[in-house]
Amino acid sequence: RNLWVVPELAEDNRCQTKQCTQPCIPEPFLRSSQDVETKETLQEMKSRFLLFEEADKGCQIRPYHPNTLQECGFNASRPLVMIIHGWSVDGVLEAWIWQLVAALKSGLSQPVNVGLVDWVTLAHQHYVIAVRNTRLVGKEVAALLQWLEESVQFSRSNVHLIGYSLGAHVSGFAGSYIGGTHKIGRITGLDAAGPLFEGAPPSDRLSPDDASFVDAIHTFTQEHMGLSVGIKRPVAHYDFYPNGGSSQPGCHFLELYKHFAKHGLNAITQTIKCAHERSVHLFIDSLLHGSLQSTAYLCSDMGSFSQGLCLSCQKGRCNTLGYHVRQKPQSKSRSLYLVTRAQSPFKVYHYQFKIQFINQMEKPVEPTFTMWLLGAKEEMQKIPITLGGGITSNKTYSFLITLDVDIGELIMIKFKQENSAIWANVWNTVQTIIPWGTEPHYSGLLLKTIKVKAGETQQRMTFCSENTQDLLLHPAQEKIFVRCEVSSKK
Repeated sequence: RNLWVVPELAEDNRCQTKQCTQPCIPEPFLRSSQDVETKETLQEMKSRFLLFEEADKGCQIRPYHPNTLQECGFNASRPLVMIIHGWSVDGVLEAWIWQLVAALKSGLSQPVNVGLVDWVTLAHQHYVIAVRNTRLVGKEVAALLQWLEESVQFSRSNVHLIGYSLGAHVSGFAGSYIGGTHKIGRITGLDAAGPLFEGAPPSDRLSPDDASFVDAIHTFTQEHMGLSVGIKRPVAHYDFYPNGGSSQPGCHFLELYKHFAKHGLNAITQTIKCAHERSVHLFIDSLLHGSLQSTAYLCSDMGSFSQGLCLSCQKGRCNTLGYHVRQKPQSKSRSLYLVTRAQSPFKVYHYQFKIQFINQMEKPVEPTFTMWLLGAKEEMQKIPITLGGGITSNKTYSFLITLDVDIGELIMIKFKQENSAIWANVWNTVQTIIPWGTEPHYSGLLLKTIKVKAGETQQRMTFCSENTQDLLLHPAQEKIFVRCEVSSKK
């Protein structure tokens, strides 16, 4: 029986429906302007709530049946982490759910209650119908949390909802429907669904208002036929956009042939799912690799981030991706960017390189370069460098370099201009026309210093040419740069 609360009669504690003979539900279930249900109906929820004492075995909790809490091993002194899945294509709970449960059970120093909101019967519908059902499931989750408060004095501030795709919006609705002056402790949105939510107001989707702290990971916002699988707009206090958020390494359609071999006719679905589900695996990765936490940095867009312009951690401009995020709610959503590897562990190390060529060529030139890095922990790595748009006079070029391993403090850089037929001819011609015994005047590239900033350590370094008498970058020859002190005035 659905009973509608009429605000004008709320004080009278009565309902007004076409056939209403029941009194209104007392607080905390009274929701002005929201549809509510009787406790009798709530006992027959369409969602199932499972609690995991073991990673692979769930026990069903039934609201208003306190004995099920004891049977399932619910510990009111521990936080509650509830996983909420998304739209279901085949009506089966996906494998990542059990992986996340296992990670939560084994990857934390302080144990937590791990639960699952199983709403497959409502999610295994046409997408539009499943979207409509997200509100109902959100109400059911809110009712469960209210019951826990009443029955075992379990505070909602100790609740962390982790919602994937449509489940992210279910989490948001749960947070908004629970009401009262206190909010759910935390909501994490894992690539929150985009279709029918992208342009929606905050009240109709996940938003920062739904919990004391909301974080979101966006991994597949690339548009297909005008729609994106994941929502692109910020929906949290901290919104993380790995690799720009539009697509993910290892999930491009170039991988389709590999998926055909493994998944057959489901290859296209698996290819799309790869980037969408990457948000989940990034979160799992943060639980399994405590010493390899990925850092993300506040930035306006991926273009600026790719230039290395956004590696600052000052005034909270960076944060940790995943479970161990620093929970500092902001009045305005913060969009953070980072690069990741194609597989776990996903962490990379970010560096900004700034170089300035003294170029005396009449026209812009477009050579390619290779760089070797020597760190205190690891050997040098060969890295190709291409500066788009050509090199012009007295311009500083900033670009981002990422390394898959921690090489330690950077000690030395080898910089090489790759040989090409054009540059070789230019160099040979210059050497031919310059008279011997005169001061060479090569109209080529000269590089004096390289400035580096390490994102993860925030260390700034300057490297100078080892041979200060010869700053020319000769084609196909390496030039060594070592740490040096440069005056700030210079």
